[in-house]
Amino acid sequence: MGSSLDIGISGLRSFRTALRTISNNIANAATPGHSRQRVDLAALPSQRFGNGFIGNGARVANIQRIESEFLTQQLRGASTEASRLNMIRRLASRMDNLLADSRGGLAPVLQKFFNSIQDLSAKPGSSSARQVVLSSANSLADRFNSIASQLSAIDNDINNTIDKNIKDLNHIARGIADLNAKIVQSVNLSNNGQKPNDLLDQRDKLVLELSNIIAVRTLVQSDDSLSVFIGNGQGLVIGNSARQLAAIQDPGDRAGLRIAYKVSNTEVDISAAIKGGALAGLLEFKNQQSGAVRNELGRIASVLGGTFNRQHRLGQTLNGALGTDFFSVAPAEILAHAGNTGSAAVAATITDFKALTQSDYKLSFDGANYILTRLDDGVETVSVKNKFIADGVQIDAGGAIAAGDEFLIRPVRLGAAKLNVLITRASDIAAAAPLRSSAGVNNLGDGSISAPYITDIDHADFKDRIEIRFNTPAATFDIVNAATEAAVAAGVTYRSGADITFNGISVKIDGTVQPGDVFKVERNNNAVSDNTNARALLGLQTADTVGGASNYEKAYGGLVGRVGTLTRQATLSSQAQDSLVQDAVKAKQSVTGVNLDEEAINLTKFQQAYQAAVRVITTSDRIFESLLRVLG
Repeated sequence: MGSSLDIGISGLRSFRTALRTISNNIANAATPGHSRQRVDLAALPSQRFGNGFIGNGARVANIQRIESEFLTQQLRGASTEASRLNMIRRLASRMDNLLADSRGGLAPVLQKFFNSIQDLSAKPGSSSARQVVLSSANSLADRFNSIASQLSAIDNDINNTIDKNIKDLNHIARGIADLNAKIVQSVNLSNNGQKPNDLLDQRDKLVLELSNIIAVRTLVQSDDSLSVFIGNGQGLVIGNSARQLAAIQDPGDRAGLRIAYKVSNTEVDISAAIKGGALAGLLEFKNQQSGAVRNELGRIASVLGGTFNRQHRLGQTLNGALGTDFFSVAPAEILAHAGNTGSAAVAATITDFKALTQSDYKLSFDGANYILTRLDDGVETVSVKNKFIADGVQIDAGGAIAAGDEFLIRPVRLGAAKLNVLITRASDIAAAAPLRSSAGVNNLGDGSISAPYITDIDHADFKDRIEIRFNTPAATFDIVNAATEAAVAAGVTYRSGADITFNGISVKIDGTVQPGDVFKVERNNNAVSDNTNARALLGLQTADTVGGASNYEKAYGGLVGRVGTLTRQATLSSQAQDSLVQDAVKAKQSVTGVNLDEEAINLTKFQQAYQAAVRVITTSDRIFESLLRVLG
């Protein structure tokens, strides 16, 4: 009866292992990454007996880890894209909340500023109205500064998050390599090649965490180690060796970060090859959205400051002085590439604020030609000369430039951060026109003269009175300096409504004139109640000064709208991708997850089998004892 006893013991051992495996499944039903395990039983080799064979019991052939490589890869891919989209959504939402805030955004203070200009035009001599203009102008500048500061903080947070993600990635990669070593060792020590299921689960869990940071490709090797590749095929984990990534300074932009793959003592920039995960979302948002938003806000501030300054210089203060710059306008930011070998310096000057775009530019030298690239669309301008005029910006390169040298030019990046009010005294606001015009009291015709318009503020003559004197016949006129009787122009043909330009000043005369009629243009003295320039400043509110297509408010509204659209698209895409992740999780769980109902059935089944095996052993023991008594 020894064979029956052995058979019972084999069943007892096999069913005990099955019960332990089922118990382990139940205990880890809520453990993240745990894959259901199953005991595979096999019959022991049978023994010839008479004319046939009789079985010798059962054994545990394998404890199998239930998994699906296809579903695992599908989950990793879905998680990688979800992480990228979720990162873009979070950053876009943060930027949208900043720009679209009805209290903290730009629109309300911009409207308040022009409301104060409107009040000034109604009461140009009022000191209180002038003080309100200064106060609202400072509030406007402060709001530009504040938004620019918060946008810069978002950029800094992006850099910090990139750095943290890379540290996490390196830690996970080292963990995968360590698990590879343990798995290979366990398989080698196993008599039948049994794989360490729990270690495999831990490794898959780490790879899933890694895929949330960066898109990965994996390959199981013949020794059961797992190789992990990133980017364009760079090996992150090979066997028990893990490569490291590093966040390095962008050589063309000191405030930017790039991602490098470390090989020995060399760092290879792989930023352009990173397509998925949180890192890709961070890089994509920083390179395509964040910089563009900061530039557009800077452009609005620069155009506001530049165009307002120009009109303010065309006016006259309460004390009779010519207007000065009202706002400070930030200079272009010039960044030399860290790898430059020449000693050249680049200067950029804004010459036409209305022509400014939000784009940055790259100036490079190939040894023979200068190449200016507009980075928004990649349009290149090639010249042997070191001077360019592009989109309202004059760019000059001076000094000894070497082949391969590069410069990053940002004409408007600092516009919002550096906008400040230069006027400190309310009396210095130039609300009046510096010149006035009038028709002679003895004129016989019905001609009328327009208000003078300054065409060249740097060369306009404001000192002497100028007279336009019509000849006989009145088909021509002379322009004369009344103080010196010096002729400015003589015999000019008269055309009603045509521009008459002299000494940087332009006027129009309409109507019928007679010989001897005189029209005067002179300094606008004692013009306390004159609102001519205040009305011109107010007109800038609705003028298409931003890119020649939008006013300040519309340009800012367009910026808010673009960020809002980006946020909505990112939110919808993120939600859709999250649903795909949930579907992938459910699909994987349906195969690899623990089903408690199924495990309960198996528990009952193997419990009964275990009890039956015990009965076999007990019965065999009793029979053996009875036999001993008979023989004894």
